[in-house]
Amino acid sequence: MAKKPADPERPGRIKQLRMVAQIIQKANPKGMPIVYASAVATLVVFIVVGLVTGLLWQLIILGIMVALTVGLLVFGQLAQRAQYSMLHGQPGAAAAILQSMRGNWEVTPAVAVNRDQDVVHRVVGYPGIVLVSEGPGSRVQRMLVAEKKRVQRVAIDVPVYDIQCGDGEGQVPMAKLQRHLMKLPRNLKKPTVSEVNYRLRALPQTLPMPKGPMPKGARMPRGKIR
Repeated sequence: MAKKPADPERPGRIKQLRMVAQIIQKANPKGMPIVYASAVATLVVFIVVGLVTGLLWQLIILGIMVALTVGLLVFGQLAQRAQYSMLHGQPGAAAAILQSMRGNWEVTPAVAVNRDQDVVHRVVGYPGIVLVSEGPGSRVQRMLVAEKKRVQRVAIDVPVYDIQCGDGEGQVPMAKLQRHLMKLPRNLKKPTVSEVNYRLRALPQTLPMPKGPMPKGARMPRGKIR
């Protein structure tokens, strides 16, 4: 079989790591030194144990592998924090975090938007339907209630959760959003998740009313307006 040609627009693994390292360095100048220090410290521990036990070379080889693993783990955690810091305060940040989740999660961004550009995103997974809002709690609560009623019309007997993402009281910080969803109970099986997704696609998407006076001759968009 002919070898599949590499995509010239897709960066290589090393280039990807360098790009992520630059993002980490920009978000936290101490980030990469912490990665190196964690790997070196792990290797030093193995060397000291090897000197004490007389198994120096064996533990050096093992220590190098463990040090690389520890360094990559720290690197991944710092990369995630850098992503959160870059997205913080940006419109649609919660949707970007939700779409980067691993597993069987179907994310539909901005299923509801209001005049103040507060949004509600819809996530379907093993827990059921999860509605995630972005915006002040005083404004998004009504949106969540309305959207919950809307999805329950086509997804009867499917659990529906609502989460307010933000820094306000009672809201889930963006950095803890993925973890919060992963802790939800697994109520559905894979075939049911696909069926619920299919039903929800039939729902019309709500459209926001623009701020300010309506231009002369402009037509109202078709769809439900909150």
